[in-house]
Amino acid sequence: MTKDVIALTPRMPEPWAVLAGLLSGGPDKLVGTRGEGAVIQLCDAEGRPLVSVEAPLLVSVEGEAERLLGTTAPPVPYWWTEARATTGVAEAEQLAGTFAARLASLVGGSAWPPDAAGSIAVVKTDGVSVAPEPAAAQPAIDVLTDKVAVVIQDRPVVAMTAWLSDAFRAAAEAGLGLQIVSPAGTTLSPAVRDALGGWPSRWIVQDERDGYYDGLTGAVLRWQDGAFDPVLSPDATEDDPHTPVAAAYQEVHDSGERQLGLTFRMVHPADERLVLGGGLETVWRELTGEPPASWGTSEPATLPWSLGRLTDVAYERAPEPTWLVVVGNRSRPGIATVRITRTKAGVEEEVTLAFGYGAGEEPPLAALPAAAEALATRHHLQSMLVQLRKARRDVAVPPRFEGPGVPLAFVLGAEEVRAMPGDRARRTPLTGQPVQLGPRTRPALYYPLPGDPSDLAGWQEFERLVRHLKGA
Repeated sequence: MTKDVIALTPRMPEPWAVLAGLLSGGPDKLVGTRGEGAVIQLCDAEGRPLVSVEAPLLVSVEGEAERLLGTTAPPVPYWWTEARATTGVAEAEQLAGTFAARLASLVGGSAWPPDAAGSIAVVKTDGVSVAPEPAAAQPAIDVLTDKVAVVIQDRPVVAMTAWLSDAFRAAAEAGLGLQIVSPAGTTLSPAVRDALGGWPSRWIVQDERDGYYDGLTGAVLRWQDGAFDPVLSPDATEDDPHTPVAAAYQEVHDSGERQLGLTFRMVHPADERLVLGGGLETVWRELTGEPPASWGTSEPATLPWSLGRLTDVAYERAPEPTWLVVVGNRSRPGIATVRITRTKAGVEEEVTLAFGYGAGEEPPLAALPAAAEALATRHHLQSMLVQLRKARRDVAVPPRFEGPGVPLAFVLGAEEVRAMPGDRARRTPLTGQPVQLGPRTRPALYYPLPGDPSDLAGWQEFERLVRHLKGA
């Protein structure tokens, strides 16, 4: 049985409908609330939560149910109501499914998944305890130890849902790593991959042959001492403590699909008239011919693209940082994460962006200099790195080896060029000369680099360039 169930309805579920769905479990179940009423929980007689239901989300753009669930949603706008069953309680999963089905029957729409699905067995080991605050307040956390918080996600795409975002936050506040466990065949949203960070946080994939393995590195894992950790190869030594790589992770072939990735930072002067998101929109238009489709503070990205609303959210959260996810239209798969931070230098926007291309599609490499120039002259670009990699067109992250990207170009903003001594920024050890962007009196510089995804030598050229720019 799945741990998550979702109702997709054309009308907003009224409180009576939600309550009726919850009480479909029987009169012996009790209803409680958390998060100032944002989460409703169905509890047993002893107060233990069985099913937790988040407030419905209004989805105003097409494609998110298809991207994240592989299902067809009602026409937009529609409501996305997500419930999560408490792991390890046999009746909880059945109650969650009953709730979603009952809700869909009351207000129309459908429930996902349409039928029961297999799930991952709960890890049973000494040292596991009932989650204390703050972790216990997060319905997404299934297992808690003194090292990690474990989240089980049995869905087609592990996305940065509000549930999972809360789990990341709770684990960080408790000083724990977050380990996400999913079945074979699941993919990862780039938004989650970028948030995982380093050890002990991991994406753990269940596998018939090797048990468990790290979906991003392929290392075979075992549950040891309160966390999933790599196992040593039989021939490992103290000087070479290597681990086996799962066979499933190595089953790859070149489909011809590619991803164009851009990572860039902008630093804006702090001004009450500042509008955020314009740099990302400019790049999106230059490379696809249209603006982003939707955005949000979690996935699904429920809001139509709007610079004004995005800016308002960032201002309301200041001085705390704001994290956003931005998604493109289905005709050109694309996803970006944006982190907005108020610093002494001003207001910083850090963007990680990827577009997917099929075997017969050519990435718009010729448009890159124009996109870089627009960022440099209109959006206070500090730096940008462009990469090309062999990866899926749908931009989802599979639990298989895809290989690193190779650098196509590096861009240095006008202020950074001006701050360098002499001609250091213009005279580099690279064979090609940098391209000036913007006015001649205050240019940014675009450094072309080798960009063959089959040849990692481009990273050596990039390292030479960076060392030179730093004066090393």
